[in-house]
Amino acid sequence: MPELTLLLPSDPRANYLAHRGEIDQAIGRVLEKGRYILGEEAVAFEQEFARYMGLREAVGVGNGTDALHVALRACGVGPGDAVLTVSHTAVATVAATELAGATPVLVDIDPATYTLSPQHLADTLAAMVSRRTASAPRPKAVIPVHLYGHPADLPAILDIARRYELYVVEDCAQSHGATLQGRKTGTWGNLAAFSFYPTKNLGALGDGGAVATDDPRLGERVRLLREYGWRERYISELAGLNTRLDELQAAILRVKLRYLDRENARRRELARIYDAALSGTRLVTPVQATGAEHVYHQYIVRTGRRDDLRAFLKDHAVGTLIHYPVPVHLQPAYRGRIALGDGGLPYTERAATEIVSLPMYPELTDAQVEHVGELMARWDGQK
Repeated sequence: MPELTLLLPSDPRANYLAHRGEIDQAIGRVLEKGRYILGEEAVAFEQEFARYMGLREAVGVGNGTDALHVALRACGVGPGDAVLTVSHTAVATVAATELAGATPVLVDIDPATYTLSPQHLADTLAAMVSRRTASAPRPKAVIPVHLYGHPADLPAILDIARRYELYVVEDCAQSHGATLQGRKTGTWGNLAAFSFYPTKNLGALGDGGAVATDDPRLGERVRLLREYGWRERYISELAGLNTRLDELQAAILRVKLRYLDRENARRRELARIYDAALSGTRLVTPVQATGAEHVYHQYIVRTGRRDDLRAFLKDHAVGTLIHYPVPVHLQPAYRGRIALGDGGLPYTERAATEIVSLPMYPELTDAQVEHVGELMARWDGQK
C-alpha cells in the first residue's frame, strides 16, 4: 500500500506557488535596483498597507514582536508601567512587553472566542487600582490579541481603557483583514502591530512586521524608534533600535496584499465546509461573534480527547498543531513571576488542554477539507 502524503496544517510554499510569477518578478525588480533596506518597495508597501487599513500611517519593521515592542515604546510604555494582555497567545505578546521594560499582567479569555475577556479586564484593573502601592507598576496599556483571526471585543475593551486612561495596542498578528462592526482590526486602538511571518494570512517569505496608526504623532515616533531614533542619518533624536522591513519582503508583501481579501474569503469558505462536516459531532467548533468577520488564521476545534484525535488524524495523513499548548504564565521562563489577573486564568488553562488546529490555508481544496471533516466525524462516532 503506497504511503499517504501528509496534509500539512499550514503550507506557506503553496501560497508562494499560487503567486509565483508575480513574486519572482518582484524579487527580480529589487535585485536589479540594488537597494535592499528601506527603499522604494518599503515606502510603497507602507503606503499601500495604510490605504488598505484606512489609516494614515503604516511603518514597516523587522517582525511582529518588534512591532509590538516599538508600538508600546511609542506610547511611552516602560519601566514602572503595567501592560494588560492575555496568556493564551504566542509568547511574543509578553516578550515584547518585557522588551519595553514594562510588567505584563495576564488576564483571562472569553471561552467562546479565545480573546481577552472585557469583564476579566475590568475586574483586574479595579483590583489593581484598589490595591496599588507606591512601588507597584501602574496600568499604562492593554494589548487585545485578535487570536486565530477573530476580533476581540474592541468596543467593550476601548470603553474600559478610556475609563482607566490606557493606551490600546492591538495585536493583529493573526487578524489581517478581519472586521468588527465593519471596521478592520487594527483601526480601533491607538496603534496596531502586525506580523508578516510566512504562515500569516498576509505572509512574507521571511520575517517582517508593521505598526499602523491613525495618529501622526505616534506614527512619527514609531519611524524614529525603528531606526536608532534617526530623523537625520547618524543623528539619534531618541534612543531607538534597528528593526527595518527589507526591500525583498516589502516587494513580496505588495504582491500578496492584492490577494488578501480574496484569500480571506476562501478561508471562510473552507471554515463553512468544516462547520457543516462537524455539526453533528461532539467537537466544539469556532464561533463568530455578532458583527465580527472571522478570517480563520486557524480553524480551532476543542475536545477533551485531543491526543487521541491528533493520533487518529496523523494515522490518516492529516497534520495538526496546537496553538498554544502551554499558556505563557505556565512556561518555564515565566512561571511564578508573571502577575495574573483577578480570579486567575481558568478559561485559559482549560482551553490549552483541549484545542486543536486543523489544516487551514486558502490553497486547500474543498475535497481535502471535506475529507478531514469526514475523518473527524468518523472518529467522533467511534467514541
